[in-house]
Amino acid sequence: MSALANPVEVVQGDSPIILGLPHTGTFVPDEIRAKLNPRGLELADTDWHIERLYDGLLPGATTVRALFHRYVIDANRGPDDASLYPGQNTTGLVPTTDFDGAPIWIDAPTEAEIADRKARFHAPYHATLAAEIARVKAKHGVAILYDCHSIRSHIPFLFEGTLPDFNIGTNLGATCDAAIEKAVFDISAATGRTHVLNGRFKGGWTTRHYGQPQDGIHAIQMELAQSSHLTTEAAPFAYDEAKAEALRKPLRAIIEALETVAATLARPA
Repeated sequence: MSALANPVEVVQGDSPIILGLPHTGTFVPDEIRAKLNPRGLELADTDWHIERLYDGLLPGATTVRALFHRYVIDANRGPDDASLYPGQNTTGLVPTTDFDGAPIWIDAPTEAEIADRKARFHAPYHATLAAEIARVKAKHGVAILYDCHSIRSHIPFLFEGTLPDFNIGTNLGATCDAAIEKAVFDISAATGRTHVLNGRFKGGWTTRHYGQPQDGIHAIQMELAQSSHLTTEAAPFAYDEAKAEALRKPLRAIIEALETVAATLARPA
């Protein structure tokens, strides 16, 4: 498959909650796929099954999902490719390595190719997300963007040790009202699972860019350890029904709590 009619999938809801899904897509155009090496073709750094994990948790939520893979271009990086974590290993707007630091390209993308990918994939995703945020805020006077992510729990190239199950990012409280941060943290803590607020992952570009609480737009990122819902954090990255169902309960509680908090934060548009 070499093209998509639309690189973004949107389901509009009537809730003040928007779920962002920038890393669940696996579409790679044929001309880009031909330049990936065998390691890159594994698409190992996908946020596997996150769209399934959150499906139906809040029927009124709006979802905005990138259908393209992050190796095409990373929808959670800024168009200027500025590092989100200066001094730490990370991957960029168009990654040159996977999360283990291994090269993923036979032929690395040129500047012209990166510019083309920005126009074809990155810009449409963010234009769509921005439009949905504006629509939701106009309706409710407030919008809460909950950015959904997952990652392997053990990646020495990116961080030491084992990642907690729940990794909450608000850029040190800058991207949302304190009540939102507290609600997500308290429910995560009550599960008895490992959890952290603004640890290794403090919120990606999406959270930092859109989170403007002074304007009634709040953003928070949840990075889940993939061990919490996959049978194994290696190929074939299969969805574990039992693990996932156990995890969906607190995730549902989190999303529902955010909807309740939104009602207290609503202001005239």
